[in-house]
Amino acid sequence: MKLKFCSLSSGSSGNCYYLGNEFHGILIDAGISAGAIRKFLKTMDISFESIVGVLVTHNHSDHIKGLEVLTRNIAIPIYTTQNIWESIISSPTQHKITDNRFQNINLHQNLHLAGFDIEAFPVFHDAPETIGFHIKYKTHKITIVTDLGHICDTAASYIKAANFLVIESNYDEQMLQTSSYPYFLKERIFSNNGHLSNDQTSTFIADYFPKEISHICLAHLSKNNNSPEKAFQTLQQTLINKGIPQNKQPKIVVLNRISPTEIIHLGN
Repeated sequence: MKLKFCSLSSGSSGNCYYLGNEFHGILIDAGISAGAIRKFLKTMDISFESIVGVLVTHNHSDHIKGLEVLTRNIAIPIYTTQNIWESIISSPTQHKITDNRFQNINLHQNLHLAGFDIEAFPVFHDAPETIGFHIKYKTHKITIVTDLGHICDTAASYIKAANFLVIESNYDEQMLQTSSYPYFLKERIFSNNGHLSNDQTSTFIADYFPKEISHICLAHLSKNNNSPEKAFQTLQQTLINKGIPQNKQPKIVVLNRISPTEIIHLGN
């Protein structure tokens, strides 16, 4: 059974990712409206009824915006940690979510869901708690980590274990430095609890570069301080500078900020 991955939206306006096999699918975050999620899945010929759960990384609105409406009438479980759950239901926009939607995830412990083996791990970001996900399905090892200020040893181990990687490449350092953003916001983004730059992401990947990795998806690009071309070119050139020629590089995909990215089909 082949896997399908698709980003429905990836950026500060909203984040939502789909991963599915022939029978079932899961969403990672629901930071766009429930209507948009349904619409986008339908355009990709993915049945909404095949969704068996939503994995939530943290409580920022661009990751949970559609969660309450999405799960209101259909009993889709929400998988996250206790700390993240409590921060979600304290939100004025999400407080109507009922507790029976919540399924607890413990860090570093395996959750088996519809054929997927899912492990959550902590990352550094300015939320009460933020997690990434490492998902195994047969020979596939998918790591999704979209909001973090730096790559700690824990996150690094899960990133290195992936043969399909979705990772943040939020901003171009020079663009952010010269932007009209106020000083406090620049400091927040630059900080170890903020976001990863193109250079940080590219340097890390080039330094550890695993030969078995097939795809690197660059996620959560800033609207004002980055561009798809800059993110792509920074990673590609950094790999070349490390001695990895272009024809030996994995497929690099820059995920769209406000619209679905083309479905990526993974082999058996």
